[in-house]
Amino acid sequence: MKNLFISLGLLLITRIGMAQERPNIVFIISDDHAYQAISAYGSKLAQTPNIDRIANGGARFTNALVTNSICGPSRACFITGKYNHKNGFKTNESVHFDMTQEHFPRLLKNNGYQVAWIGKMHLEAIPQGFDYFKIVPQQGRYYNPVFISPNDTATYTGYISDLITQFTTDWLDKRDTTKPFMLVVGEKATHREWSPDIQDLGAYDDSTFALPPTFFDDYNGRVAAQNQDMTISKTMQMAYDLKIHVDYDKSWVYRNMNKAQKDAYKAYYEDKISREFDSLKPTGKALAEWKYQRYLKDYLSTAKSLDRNVGRILDYLDAHGLSKNTIVVYASDQGFYMGEHGWFDKRFMYEESLKTAFLMRWPGKIKPGSVVNDMVLNIDWGPTLMDAAGLKASPTMQGESFLPIVTGKSYKNWRKAAFYHYYEYPEPHHVAPHFGVRTGKYTLIRFYGPHNDWELYDLKKDPTQVHNVYNDPAYAATKKALTASLQQLIKKYDDKEAAEVLKKEM
Repeated sequence: MKNLFISLGLLLITRIGMAQERPNIVFIISDDHAYQAISAYGSKLAQTPNIDRIANGGARFTNALVTNSICGPSRACFITGKYNHKNGFKTNESVHFDMTQEHFPRLLKNNGYQVAWIGKMHLEAIPQGFDYFKIVPQQGRYYNPVFISPNDTATYTGYISDLITQFTTDWLDKRDTTKPFMLVVGEKATHREWSPDIQDLGAYDDSTFALPPTFFDDYNGRVAAQNQDMTISKTMQMAYDLKIHVDYDKSWVYRNMNKAQKDAYKAYYEDKISREFDSLKPTGKALAEWKYQRYLKDYLSTAKSLDRNVGRILDYLDAHGLSKNTIVVYASDQGFYMGEHGWFDKRFMYEESLKTAFLMRWPGKIKPGSVVNDMVLNIDWGPTLMDAAGLKASPTMQGESFLPIVTGKSYKNWRKAAFYHYYEYPEPHHVAPHFGVRTGKYTLIRFYGPHNDWELYDLKKDPTQVHNVYNDPAYAATKKALTASLQQLIKKYDDKEAAEVLKKEM
C-alpha cells in the first residue's frame, strides 16, 4: 500500500510537471475590433492600455489577414485551420457549423489539454470537443445576456464584457491544475449596435474625430463598392445604431434591460444626445458627419469595457502565477471600417477589413516589443498553437504554423501571397461575392455574381485603395503575374467555386 501511494504521488507530480512544461493558452477573440482603434497599432482614435500590454510583452503582427471577413466564418477558419469552402461555414446566414469535424481545440483535448470556450462563439452549434463551454446564443446581448453551458441555459444580470470575464476567472479557479489549459475568451464587443457599459457612457463626448480622407469616396471605377449597402450616411440607422429616440420597452435590443439600466440609457441618449440632434437638425453632409461622430463615440466607448476586461484577465494570470507559462493572444475576428470609404462593417477585401489585430505574448519565447511583418492568416492560428503545444497540425488543416517566425527563428519559403474568398450576398449589406490574392505590394480582386469585375490596387502608391488600375497598361505584367498566383492558390486550397468562375473567362 505504501508503494502504491508513492507511485500515485509520483504520477501526480509527473502530471503537474508536464502541465507546467507545456504552455497554457488564453486566446481572446473580440468581434469587429478594428486595428485602427488599438493604440498598439498607432491609433489616433483611442488608447487601449491593456490590449497594448500583450503587444509590449510580445509581438504585434502588422499583416495578420483573414480569409473571409465576416464573424462566424472567420471563427470557423480559426478553429479548423481550413478555408470556409472546406469547413462548410461560408456565411452567417442559415448555416450551422459541423462540430463533428476536426478542430484544434479537440486535438488539444485529445492530447492532454483541458479546453474551454467562454463568451461569444457564433457558430450556431453546441460545442463539441471541449471540456467546458459557456457561450451566448447567436450574437448575444450587451445587457443581461443569456448563456448556454453544458448543464443549463440562464439569463445573467449585468454587462456582457464583465460577465465573460467573471465566467472566465471562475473556470480558471476550478480547472484541473494537473493539465495545461487552452481557453478561448469570445468577446461580444465591439459588434454592432455598440452599446457601452453604463460607466463608459459619454467617455468620448469631448472628442471630435477627423474624417478619414476617403469618407466621401465616390467609388469611381469600383462597381461593387458603388452598389454596397453599408454606408454611415445611408445605412446606419438612427434608433438602432445611434440610439436616437429609442423605445426602450419595445426595442429588442433594450427591452431586456432592468429599470436602472434603462434609466441610465434614457438619461444619456434621450435627455442629452437625442435633444442635441433635435436642436441641430443636420441634413446632407452635416448629417453624415454627425452620424460618424456618434458612431465612433459609441464604438470606442464600447471598446473601453473590452480593454478594461482584457486587463482583468491579464491581472488574474499575473496574480495566480500563470503569466510566465501562458501564451496570450489578442485578436479580432476581422477588421472593420472606422468611416473609411464612408463605411462601417467589413466584408470587402480592402485593407481595413482584410487586416485584423493580432498580438501574441509568450514570456521567454517571444521577444517583448517584436513586430512581425510577414503575412499570416486566421487559418494559421490553430496550427501555430498546436505547434507551441508540441503537436503537429492535422493533415486536414490548410494553415501553417508561424511559430518559427514569431520566436525569431529562420523560416524559409513563408507565404508571399494570401488568398481570400467572401460569399455572403445579398443580405445584409449587398457586398458582391469575391475572391482574390494579396501580396506585399498588390491586391487583385475578382468580383462575381451580380458584378463580374476585376480590381487591382498598388498598395504602395495607393494605400487607401481608391484607384483601380486593372485596365492600366502600365500594370499589364503585374496583372498577369498576380492572375497566375491567384490560380495557383485556388488550386492549392482546392477552391472549386473560384476555379469555376475563372474557368468561364479563360
